[in-house]
Amino acid sequence: MIKASAYTFKILRYDARAPEGKPCFATYRINVIPGLTVLAVLLRIRDELDGTLGFRSSCRSAVCGSCAMVINGKIDLACRTQVASFNSDTIVLEPLPNMEVIRDLVVDLTPFWAMVEKIQPYLIRKSPDPEKEILQSEAERLRFDQYVNCILCACCYGACPVLARDPDYLGPAAAAKLERFVLDSRDERPASALAIVDDEKGVWGCDTVFRCIDACPKDVRPTDAIVGLRQKIVKHRLGKWLGRGKNET
Repeated sequence: MIKASAYTFKILRYDARAPEGKPCFATYRINVIPGLTVLAVLLRIRDELDGTLGFRSSCRSAVCGSCAMVINGKIDLACRTQVASFNSDTIVLEPLPNMEVIRDLVVDLTPFWAMVEKIQPYLIRKSPDPEKEILQSEAERLRFDQYVNCILCACCYGACPVLARDPDYLGPAAAAKLERFVLDSRDERPASALAIVDDEKGVWGCDTVFRCIDACPKDVRPTDAIVGLRQKIVKHRLGKWLGRGKNET
């Protein structure tokens, strides 16, 4: 018989619809069998102990990124975090930082999505549509391979110290998505398109302290993308200064 162990879950509760209320921790004591994830326990708490508990979830497979939160002080996905992985029998859950809390562990992702939309996260073509698919070599694919793994969970956005002091900052995920398309051999956006991130609200605002890399559950390195975009911007500026910038229309 599988033996269950008792765990204490302390979950930060708050409802923005009741502004007179203050954030406070609610405590739940629950038996957990080995192999259960934090998300699985959250679903049990909601179904068996407190139906008012608010959190997001969908795929349960670390693909959708919906269940990002702070777990015992570390930003991660609840669906891939084993309860038994902690040395303590007390687990503290808090919503992602740098975003307004809607209710409990649910945050307002509107600013995050606005920054992703700003960089135009899709292939931009100027050439006529080909009759067949655009072939791409393995080497060309590998150039941006790591950035494809981004699931837009906003873990890096919550971990970013720049966003903590400047909510208008672009954020790591948007920069990683932009680099993903800039490096794509099929994309034809001009170098001047990087002007949208060429300021202190964009790639020059990064502190390069790598917290986004530490927080990413998919091993994406947004800081690398920011550095890469900086290099491309400098090369474009230098090319224009030398009078050798490519003719862009």
